[in-house]
Amino acid sequence: MRFSIITATFNSAATVADCLQSVAGQTVPAEHIVIDGASRDATVALVRQLAPAARILSEPDEGIYDAMNKGIALATGDIVGILNSDDFYPDGQVLEKVRALFEDPGVDAVFADLVFVRPEDLERVVRYCSGARFTPDQFAWGWMPPHPTFFVRRRLYEKYGSFRTDYRIAADFELTARFLYRHRARYAYLPEVIVKMRTGGVSTRNLKSNLILNREILRACAENGIRTNILKVYAKYFRKVGQLIARPA
Repeated sequence: MRFSIITATFNSAATVADCLQSVAGQTVPAEHIVIDGASRDATVALVRQLAPAARILSEPDEGIYDAMNKGIALATGDIVGILNSDDFYPDGQVLEKVRALFEDPGVDAVFADLVFVRPEDLERVVRYCSGARFTPDQFAWGWMPPHPTFFVRRRLYEKYGSFRTDYRIAADFELTARFLYRHRARYAYLPEVIVKMRTGGVSTRNLKSNLILNREILRACAENGIRTNILKVYAKYFRKVGQLIARPA
């Protein structure tokens, strides 16, 4: 069982080192595919220096989801994971633990927990995002498994398609809804933090981004047969308050 980890980069020199080193440091080797959007900073040089075994493609693209799709098309591993350029695995056993769940041939996807950390202090957790209570019915409420923790058998991308590039922000929501709700892919939950994510992502950057996100969530639900409404989707913000204080023991 082989892993392919896909990282999309664009002017990511300030953060990509942690991402690269966390993949290279896994006890289970992985094919690391870096899709760069023709960065103008030192990103490509850092990838070649810090991860010489990584496969890198640097050229203009149509955004992060287009980049991810390029990586999926190049992947040769049985299991595909997405790790953003400013995210990283907190220890070297992440892929080993994920692989153990995929030993069950009936498991199509695995997800876990992640924490948001301050860019200036990577040990300072400011939000805990757990996948423990997720079920496919929660897509109707605007919830999805923490996508940076989402690993899936490559054959699902081949069968059901990759990221929809006509979505600006919520293509990850649409893809997980398509896999887990529409096509009922079987999943397993790993009750551990397996990704640290710096704060400041595009989907939570400002009010406009949130409006686009929620509009696309409603669209994704409609296109995948999920009955919902705008009140349900916006209700998720009340639950997110708990992520700021909840910390599993």
